[in-house]
Amino acid sequence: MSFGRILIFFGVIFGLTLGTHYYLWARLIRDPMLPSPWRQVATAALIVLAISIPASMLAWRILPRNIAIPVSWVGYVWMGSMFVLLVLLWGGELARYSWMKYASLTSVSGGRREFLAQLLAGGAGALGLALSGWGVWSAIRPVEVKRVPVRLSKLPASLNGLRLVQLSDMHVGLTIGRDFVEDVVRKVNDLEPDIVAITGDLIDGSVDDLGHAVAPLGEIRSTLGTYFVTGNHEYYSGADSWLGFLQSIGIRTLRNEHVALEKDGETIHLAGVDDWTAHQFGNGHGADMTRAMAGRDTTKPVVLLAHQPVQFDEAREHGVDLQISGHTHGGQIFPFGVLTRLVQPFLSGLHQRGDSQIYVSSGTGYWGPPMRIAAPAEITLIELDGKAVA
Repeated sequence: MSFGRILIFFGVIFGLTLGTHYYLWARLIRDPMLPSPWRQVATAALIVLAISIPASMLAWRILPRNIAIPVSWVGYVWMGSMFVLLVLLWGGELARYSWMKYASLTSVSGGRREFLAQLLAGGAGALGLALSGWGVWSAIRPVEVKRVPVRLSKLPASLNGLRLVQLSDMHVGLTIGRDFVEDVVRKVNDLEPDIVAITGDLIDGSVDDLGHAVAPLGEIRSTLGTYFVTGNHEYYSGADSWLGFLQSIGIRTLRNEHVALEKDGETIHLAGVDDWTAHQFGNGHGADMTRAMAGRDTTKPVVLLAHQPVQFDEAREHGVDLQISGHTHGGQIFPFGVLTRLVQPFLSGLHQRGDSQIYVSSGTGYWGPPMRIAAPAEITLIELDGKAVA
């Protein structure tokens, strides 16, 4: 990224941060008329929290890792809490406006206005604190296994019960490290999978910084191998270097290609395509569904690894039986999923269109704020059988 674009990016971040925190100050501190010295203390705290957001984005670039990590935790936790507070305050504003309109009130007395402001600030603050705490706990607790049965009409009877484990959107970085990866690997191995698929957005950082944290993935045990496709975040972090690193620890990358996997004398195809945005980064990257499907036996079932659900329509045109994707995080912090649905056809779970199905993982890690509200993380165990799709 050029220096000019970096300045524009941080200029936009600064403007949004300033405007948002002024609104929070107005609704949570000014309008409720907090008494001294709490007004000054709360204002100072809000200023520090506002600074923590751009600081957390710069920390990994300019600070030693042992300092960047706590700075990032403060900034990212506040970023998530700020979003929750904004949603609650906007909801409260709408409720207040609706009540005044319903009650046919054209004006409100000073005392009542102050009471309403205090009610809005107190309610949003208390509920926001509770939701944020729950969200952080939900994000940092050990990730659980989610079992998903999927029927594929082309699957041979001898392959019934084939176990495919999906990991997606782990986002190993400043707030997710080696301990998290080791715990995930232990849980995956306990499932005794036939196939392990990592559907992109594995990391947020360079191989030099994060290779040690990601290395335990090489200890995954699976009968038919471990496979990887790129997500958009790989391209922010040196995709080619990461592809080489993953190959060195025994993980096969599928780049617009498919492999025939055999078990008990029967075959299932596993295909993978580059991320939907990969073409923007050049150097031969870019999704090519036609190439990925070329030469396969169409009588055999094919499972496609594609980071973004938006790639499903093209997959259907190529007769894909099952696509597994991530990218959406299931919304991660409710109701952010409403915005995600504007650009992605599916938010999470299993869906069917014609003869094709797609499963969208809510993600194994998280991105940005270490928070999850109504969108728990998952290690997905997809259990295949060959009964006809309903």
